[in-house]
Amino acid sequence: MDRIMTSSPSERVAVCSWSLQPADVFDLLQKLEQAGISRVQLALDPLWKNTPQWNHAAAELKQAGISVISGMFGCAGEDYSSLESIRRTGGIAPDETWDENQKRIDVVAEIAAAMLLPLVTFHAGFLPHQTTDPNFSVLLYRVRHVADVFAKLNINVAFETGQETAPDLAQFLESLDAPNAGVNFDPANMLLYDKGDPIAAVRTLAPWIRQVHIKDAQRTQVPGTWGREVPVGSGEVNWAAFFGELKAIGYAGDFVIEREAASQRVADVRLARELIERFAA
Repeated sequence: MDRIMTSSPSERVAVCSWSLQPADVFDLLQKLEQAGISRVQLALDPLWKNTPQWNHAAAELKQAGISVISGMFGCAGEDYSSLESIRRTGGIAPDETWDENQKRIDVVAEIAAAMLLPLVTFHAGFLPHQTTDPNFSVLLYRVRHVADVFAKLNINVAFETGQETAPDLAQFLESLDAPNAGVNFDPANMLLYDKGDPIAAVRTLAPWIRQVHIKDAQRTQVPGTWGREVPVGSGEVNWAAFFGELKAIGYAGDFVIEREAASQRVADVRLARELIERFAA
């Protein structure tokens, strides 16, 4: 399965639905209009949970002319309150939530297929850094299982960057060897988790980049703690170099704005959209 292909930079801009903190699908439509964006990566959790405000989301978005370019789901029991808590609970790594996550993945895949989504992303969790680690084969099996579930429905999957260094993640992906599996590349996550240089990581992970999140951050000054997410353009991501590197590797996929902090979400999304239009031209 190939990367998602679109054309001009302006037609490649999208936003994560959760970044706009919508109360319901109609609130999402209003905020997308305010942001000047008609393409979205949709959080699928409210759909599989049958949240009433989202029961007809796919139809309402389509009627409004909004393109859902990909989906995202969260895993059971995830706790992002600290680096230590997410290391314990993140993604499909914990044994105690694996059974529940398998059931969730089956439901999410069916929803994504019904919406004709080409890509669904998720957090795999912290991956072991050494192939000799007993948990390496466990995570390899679980990620391959997720990839297989979606592959049967002709859907690509991608998990987030940032919780491992790019070489460690590349080693895992090479061992995985799943044609429909790749990464959702988030340069800010590399800084938030203090896992190396985002620009160098683009080169290392080039064969597996399925989608790119546009988010910015400042690296932590205290090892073992989070960095700080900031509006795009005010952090440590070198955007000129980042977009230049994406061009150099031939990336032709989407630029999906993600904002997970502060209260001025629509304004920050518009700022990120303008940066994409400037640098991706």
